[in-house]
Amino acid sequence: MPPSLAAIREKIKQNDFELSKHAVDQSIIRNIRIAEIKEAIAQGKVIEDYPDDKYGASCLIVGFTVANRPLHIQCSYPSRPLIKIITIYQPSFQRWNNSFTKRKPK
Repeated sequence: MPPSLAAIREKIKQNDFELSKHAVDQSIIRNIRIAEIKEAIAQGKVIEDYPDDKYGASCLIVGFTVANRPLHIQCSYPSRPLIKIITIYQPSFQRWNNSFTKRKPK
């Protein structure tokens, strides 16, 4: 069953989340702040669901920051005490459609 976006948003709002080492590294390299992650999730939507991911069920959220920066955030389902942000990046038009919700065919 896909994750509850409302439950993910609530945990993020309550600071009940952590970043994986990979997500920390990527946020530094890509200059993505925690505030931007929160902004994107607050109004974002789930665009891909990975219930059988090898590290645990997760989903991909697309959202925009207050400055209208698009972000993709892969995070764990809200069934854990803490949401785990697995990776984060700014999607590109080369790989995604104009709304960053569907991958372009290779």
